[in-house]
Amino acid sequence: MEPIARKILVVGGNGFVGSAVCRTALARGFQVTSISSSGRPYTTPKGHSPAWTSKVNWQKADALDPSTYAHLLPETSAVVHTLGTLLEDARYKAALKEGDVFKLLGTFASTFLGSESSNPLREEDKEGGYATLNRDAALRVCEAFVSSTPSTPLVHPRPFVYVSAEDIFRPFISPRYIETKREAECGIEHLTAGNAGYRAVYVRPSLIYHPHFRPLTSPVAALLDLSATMHASAPLQFPTPSKVLRAFGNSRTVSSRETLVHPSALDSVANALVIPPIHVDHVAEAICIAADETREDVRGVVDVKAMRRLIGWTEKGKEFEAA
Repeated sequence: MEPIARKILVVGGNGFVGSAVCRTALARGFQVTSISSSGRPYTTPKGHSPAWTSKVNWQKADALDPSTYAHLLPETSAVVHTLGTLLEDARYKAALKEGDVFKLLGTFASTFLGSESSNPLREEDKEGGYATLNRDAALRVCEAFVSSTPSTPLVHPRPFVYVSAEDIFRPFISPRYIETKREAECGIEHLTAGNAGYRAVYVRPSLIYHPHFRPLTSPVAALLDLSATMHASAPLQFPTPSKVLRAFGNSRTVSSRETLVHPSALDSVANALVIPPIHVDHVAEAICIAADETREDVRGVVDVKAMRRLIGWTEKGKEFEAA
C-alpha cells in the first residue's frame, strides 16, 4: 500500500479549480481521489477528457452527507475543498465554461433583476445556496475528516485546505458570498484548533482566470492586473483610487448586521483595484504545496501574495504591495 502521506482527496475535483488541483497533484506524485455530485471525470469546454483524468479515482458523493465518502478518509493525507459558488444561480458556471457572454450577462440580470427564487440580494434568500455550498458543505467534510482515524500513523498533521476568496466582488455580488466564505473559515478553525493531528489552510484567491478554459475572464483579469501594477508603482503618499475608496468607506456610517468582512462595499472595490488576478494553475500549485503534509509552516490564511511566495513568483520579480 502506498504511504498515506501521498494521498489527497479533492472535493469538487471535476470543477474549474478542482480539476487544476487534481492535475497538479498528480504531477507532484500524489494519488488523487475526487468526489463530486456526479462522480464524472473532468472534461474540457469542448467535452474532452485529458489523458491525466485516467489517473484520478473519480467518486460520486454528497459533501453534505459524510456517509457517502467517510470510507475514503482514513487513507487520505490531505483534503482540498474546492466547492463554492459566486452566484446562487449556478448557470453562470456553464456560461463561463462555454465563453457565452450573452448567457453570462443574462445570468447576472436574472440574478439581480429577475425571479425571486434566484436573487441573492433578497433578505429571505440569504441563507440559500451560498450558505449550503460555501459554508455548510465545507464544514461537513471537515468534521468527517477530523473525526476519521488515519489507517497509518502520521508524523505530520493532516492538512485541510479550503478554497476561500478575497473580498473583491461587492457590490456586484451579494455580500453573502464572502460572508459565508469567512463563516466557513471560522468553523473550520474551530474544528481543527487544538488538534495537533490537523492543519487548516484557507486559500484566498482573487479573480481566478484561464485564457482558454475561462476566456471571458481574461479581459477583466488584464484590467485588474494593470490596476494592481499602477497602484503598486504609485508614490507612497499619492492618493490612489483605492486609498480614496477606503477613506470614504471608513468615514461612512454603514447600518449593517455584524459581519466578518468590512461593512462597506467600497473596501471590496478598493481590494479589487490592488490585488492582482491569479491564474488557476498558480492557485492549484499553491494549494498542492499547502496540502503537502511536510509543509507544516503553511497554515491559516494564504492570500494572493502568500500564494506567489509559495510558488516562487517573488523570485521572478513579480511581487506586489497593496496600495
